[in-house]
Amino acid sequence: MHGATDLLLTRFLDDIVPAVPLVALWAHGSLAAGDYQPGRSDLDLIAVVERPINREEWKRLKHLHGALDLPLAEHLHCSYLPEAELADLKAEHVTWAHDHLFQRPVTPVTRRELHAGALELYGPPPGELLPPVSDEELVTFVRTDLEEFWLANTHGRRHWLTDIWVDLGLLTVARATVTLRDGRLITKREALDVLAELDAPPLVVADIRARRYGLPRPALSRFRRAKLARAFVRTAAKHALR
Repeated sequence: MHGATDLLLTRFLDDIVPAVPLVALWAHGSLAAGDYQPGRSDLDLIAVVERPINREEWKRLKHLHGALDLPLAEHLHCSYLPEAELADLKAEHVTWAHDHLFQRPVTPVTRRELHAGALELYGPPPGELLPPVSDEELVTFVRTDLEEFWLANTHGRRHWLTDIWVDLGLLTVARATVTLRDGRLITKREALDVLAELDAPPLVVADIRARRYGLPRPALSRFRRAKLARAFVRTAAKHALR
């Protein structure tokens, strides 16, 4: 593991154990899948706790996360799942991401990733605690996410001027296409190759790849990129949903 990443995770675990009734801590996403890019990838964590986070623990977590002063700390995200709610796909869980605490569900995609190969940092593995996600539950979530979020957001323009929307939009559509077609999950690295198969705009794909892997970026204005990305996501999402 990358030195600064290892140091951050060690420090975080040392801090979190006395802060909440921790049962397990797992990493998923790029770090667990072997596609982690230090400084560019998020550190996606799931913490299982004995019971729901109370008001005092909420304040403690807010301070703990905000006080992490190590390199890469801004990329660390963590959701806190009470043991009694592990089977509830719709339950919203305390989550630290993007510099604040809020509540959101842990998606079927994340749950499937955890079962497929989590990085176990503390406590029992996912297979001993987390109920499996059925193929039907996975497909239903992916279709809903494509239709109600990504496809709906192709009607606006401003979001698509940002790196994060371009990256997530194209990569999510590619990954969703494979899940709906083949029933499997793929990494972001694999999604970049799938985008070529889906006839995604080559310059936009090259731009995403360059920023993700530290390569020279193509000449492409963000306004042209936004137009191309939005149009592709709209077309590809509709095709995947057929």
